[in-house]
Amino acid sequence: MDAEILKKVIEGAVFAAGHPLTIEQLGFLFDEAERPDVATLRNVLEALMQDYQDRGIELKEVASGFRFQVRQETGPWVSRLWDEKPSRYSRALLETLALIAYRQPITRSEIEEIRGVSVSSHIIKTLIERDWIRVAGHRDVPGRPALFATTRDFLDNFNLKGLAELPSLSEIRDLDRINEELQFLEAQAGGEVLPLADDQMASVMEELEADIQRERADDAHKDEIYE
Repeated sequence: MDAEILKKVIEGAVFAAGHPLTIEQLGFLFDEAERPDVATLRNVLEALMQDYQDRGIELKEVASGFRFQVRQETGPWVSRLWDEKPSRYSRALLETLALIAYRQPITRSEIEEIRGVSVSSHIIKTLIERDWIRVAGHRDVPGRPALFATTRDFLDNFNLKGLAELPSLSEIRDLDRINEELQFLEAQAGGEVLPLADDQMASVMEELEADIQRERADDAHKDEIYE
């Protein structure tokens, strides 16, 4: 197949799909006799990424495949297409999600031990319904508590190809503020979540680390008082 036609076919398919497409899924668009190999398809996708480098949208690879999405810098204007106010997620919910992401698999009691407060059933239910976390197993201790881990949808929503792309705590110490009070937009169409900006998950973790440090300092101060 002509290289330019191949490029247009891949571009059109990713644009029309409405969800991420893997290289394997893109390959199945073609008859077996004319099917491009994986290396060729990846080269086409990388060329498309370059084509959209200075546009209002970008071709992004996430855990579930490749998709077109609005660029971070155009988000404040594009979000005005939806009249409904953005969903607000509590700091407690995002701290819980961050702990699951960074320390998975983890039990509810382990999360509570780190945060120093109880985790409400509503938070766990919301995260499961949002399809950001799942029960990955059960710890082999009395009561067999559930072990929570993140899902592929979590990676997609946070613009990640894998957990290895999560920023380390040392990389996020210099972020200066929590983005938009730890909230993000939901698109009305299909109720799908607009992907978080690349620094938003890092911001959550920076605030989480600061909270943990404050709690430890408070505990140390209390110990000094009662000694």
